[in-house]
Amino acid sequence: SRSWTGCRRRILRFVAKVVEAWANPSRTDVRQPGTWITRSPDWPEYFGLALSVRHAATNEPLVLTSFETAFRNACESVGWNSDPPASPTQRFIDLIVQSGTGPARRLSLKSTAVRNLNESTAHISKLTEAAWIQAQRKPQDRRRKILEIFRDYAEAVDSIVLLRAFRLGTSIPFRYQLLEIPTSIFASIQELPMADFQRDAPVLACRQGETVIAKVAIDRSDAKITVRSIRLEACIVHAEWLNGQASTSDPVDIAN
Repeated sequence: SRSWTGCRRRILRFVAKVVEAWANPSRTDVRQPGTWITRSPDWPEYFGLALSVRHAATNEPLVLTSFETAFRNACESVGWNSDPPASPTQRFIDLIVQSGTGPARRLSLKSTAVRNLNESTAHISKLTEAAWIQAQRKPQDRRRKILEIFRDYAEAVDSIVLLRAFRLGTSIPFRYQLLEIPTSIFASIQELPMADFQRDAPVLACRQGETVIAKVAIDRSDAKITVRSIRLEACIVHAEWLNGQASTSDPVDIAN
């Protein structure tokens, strides 16, 4: 019938795109060899293939739940245990991974595909919700609540894994970068004086020694916590993937 003929043609076109994507896969660039992710070449290779298949079907970057699925599948492809949090009500954690005989890692997975990503710093638009900030009018109450949530966060999460999709406009991302941010970057918040909490929406500096390595902003309007200007030297940059399906005519210099 005509309907089956049309359906078969669409299936064949889709399969041809997938085969073409496999023939022109994303090129893997291991930025830091020997990390728990890059120790085995199979994990970055699998993730690169997932990116290639993704862009055989769509220009949309790999973000949100699609990133979590691809990350979990890559872990399972190399035989790692990757379980969701022990409880659906567990705060902050998206995935618990155990790589080989290594320790279990409690991860928060984040992704971004905004334009003009900075080459030297990263940004997390929503670390977690902060509906409580609307009710905190006194600096001492605000400080107590902020310190409490960051203690809870550090106890629950070992690190934040962030996938950054570099792109121009609505084009297919020409590069992906996977980095890991240790929650220890927030440790210095516990030592901040009351003066830093006077504003209704404080911006708190996270320091290692005398160096500011990130800034935590309490967003009252959207009731969330944002992390700005995370210095990449305070993170682990595991790997990057150069997308073979992105237009080679697009410029790639997007450093701010």
